Amino acid sequence: MLRLQVPLVLASRSPRRRALLERLGLTFDVRPASSDEVWPQDCAPGDAVERLAQEKAEEVARSAPEALTLGADTVVVLADEVLGKPSDADEARYMLGKLSGVTHTVYTGLALVHPATERSLTAHEATDVTFAPLSDREIERYVASGSPLDKAGAYGIQDDHGALFVAHIRGDYYNVVGLPLHRLYRLLRDHFPDLLDGGTPSS
Repeated sequence: MLRLQVPLVLASRSPRRRALLERLGLTFDVRPASSDEVWPQDCAPGDAVERLAQEKAEEVARSAPEALTLGADTVVVLADEVLGKPSDADEARYMLGKLSGVTHTVYTGLALVHPATERSLTAHEATDVTFAPLSDREIERYVASGSPLDKAGAYGIQDDHGALFVAHIRGDYYNVVGLPLHRLYRLLRDHFPDLLDGGTPSS
């Protein structure tokens, strides 16, 4: 179990990220960033999600300088097309149709900001996900559930239906959910050991 010597703030409203942090036994406050997300057009997907995560973390950290603030951003990339959260049911259908039967990559950027010690760090994780071919009926039923509308790429690998579409993944499963736990732990262990209670997680 991870324990921190300073308050932890999650700069995200994602219920999935909250659940994953709770799984680690961490105590934290949720303070979503208010700025609109604008996808950077001038960099690779990994760099872009790092930049967005950092913008969120830095915005929230200004009001909590003693805390360690965690920002995150997740997108789905298919070839050169970036699939964020669908704006409506029609866009969700479009995204799921594009993902049907092919492999895409899920990128999650992480940012940790601790103003009290003037430290800021970013990283990202990438996971390849292969969908089985989807029928129009399968897509329609999933969209009708409402679940795809708040998720990058219009699906959640942890959903009852979304999980059935995934034929194979290569990489970190939790990254696809929205928060790569191993990468986060390594960042804390390697770059913020002084903020960990005892320096290492306890069982």
